[in-house]
Amino acid sequence: MRTGPLTYRRMTTLDDLPTPCLVLDLGVLRRNIARMAAAVARHPGVALRPHLKTAKSRDVARMAAPGRGAITVSTLAEARHFAEGGWTDQIYAVGIAPRKLDAVAELNAVGADVKVVTDDPGAAHAVAAHPGPVSALVEVDVGEGRGGVRPEDDALPEIAAALGPRLAGVMAHAGHSYAERTPEAMAAVAEAERAGVVRAAERLRAMGHAVPIVSLGSSPTALHARNLAGVTEVRAGVYMFGDLFQMQLGTHGPDGIALTVLASVIGRRPGRNAVLLDAGALALSKDRSTEAAPRDYGFGLVLDRAGRPSFGEAVVTRVHQEHGEARGAEPLPFARLPVGARVRVAPNHACLTAAAHDRYHVVDGGERVLAVWERVNGW
Repeated sequence: MRTGPLTYRRMTTLDDLPTPCLVLDLGVLRRNIARMAAAVARHPGVALRPHLKTAKSRDVARMAAPGRGAITVSTLAEARHFAEGGWTDQIYAVGIAPRKLDAVAELNAVGADVKVVTDDPGAAHAVAAHPGPVSALVEVDVGEGRGGVRPEDDALPEIAAALGPRLAGVMAHAGHSYAERTPEAMAAVAEAERAGVVRAAERLRAMGHAVPIVSLGSSPTALHARNLAGVTEVRAGVYMFGDLFQMQLGTHGPDGIALTVLASVIGRRPGRNAVLLDAGALALSKDRSTEAAPRDYGFGLVLDRAGRPSFGEAVVTRVHQEHGEARGAEPLPFARLPVGARVRVAPNHACLTAAAHDRYHVVDGGERVLAVWERVNGW
């Protein structure tokens, strides 16, 4: 069994692990990866460029981007980590700060092909002027209102002109798809995303620019898109692990959450139908992504040690730094939840929960730990 920086004696089951820690179910991960690959394969000529910002793991990358395929990253730490592991074709999908260009160019000078992203003419000029090998995609805003320029904006050709031969393409992210709740609504956002980024590409091509990459993606739109004409690739990431929020979006079913946090009961409060866990804000995150969803799962759903919802809808309703308080919708089975009992907490937002940890303890539908996979954190 391969481990990370720490080596545990007798580390064979969940009972041998320190808490809190991450548990990753290999079977669920495989199914989620296969489902997304099949969804993208419905569109001829469109490649899947998995986003590793959630997983941050070479072991997961071997499954999601086999053969050292093209990937997406969100930090320079990820870019270095994956490039050193052989995943050289990358999009660093966060608007680039010019001071980071040296680090990107250094990676590219030794064999990587890390492409950056910008929506700013000044940053585009910095990319064009850099002495090292750097290229950039123009970020297009297709409705989320975060980063990017609108397809019709005058800044679009200005940025492309500033980049000149270093223009690698255009990219978009329909993060506002997370506000939708039906397959039809997701499909409508997916089409708006497709139409917007393709319109930007066509506009630039009409001005004489080569636009080899037309990239879009979020997990919901990637799964629900009915037409990807004009698109060259799809980026998506959270689909690999799933979470309580994505479950309610229909990205996967209740059996599609691959990632949980193993925790121990450290206190019992029958008077308020609650138990205290040793997983608080630093292990679960303080994200409340399900707050506006049909079912609010607080800071996570408490499952039994085997990952089953055998306590009903027991939800972590309150977190402190190292304490989590879970309350049940129905009376909790306190006889099965003594101090020291182990439970697993399904996250409401896998990206932020995983970011609190440095490794995954891998199981495959049971309690035996098969491997320990390292993550790369930081920036």
